[in-house]
Amino acid sequence: MSPKSNKIIEPNEEPEVEQKSIKKENKVGGAIKEVLGGDLVSTGTFKFFRYLLYLSLLAFIYIANNYYAENNIREINKLRKELKELRYEYINVKTRLMHIEKQSQIAKKLEKRGIKKNTEPVKILEVN
Repeated sequence: MSPKSNKIIEPNEEPEVEQKSIKKENKVGGAIKEVLGGDLVSTGTFKFFRYLLYLSLLAFIYIANNYYAENNIREINKLRKELKELRYEYINVKTRLMHIEKQSQIAKKLEKRGIKKNTEPVKILEVN
């Protein structure tokens, strides 16, 4: 009798702890035997075929969504760059147009064609 236990062990009776560990070892050993022996693959695949198909479909959708998002990001960056270039071009053209529309610039161009600026004041006609 051990000092830690109050239970008397009879010779034909095995301790319960050992039986539990043996059962666990049999379960683990049985699972390893099924995997290595190929039983799990042959029987388990058909049990979980729908689940595996569902998981593969989700993986495919996830990958496709990732590619789609990356392509959208590339397209957005390309359009932003094009928008920036068009904005610069707009500002440049607007600046040149404002310079061309100045009265002094118009007068210079018209002088080359023989049209001069009017130096006399405008006469107002009054109708009674």
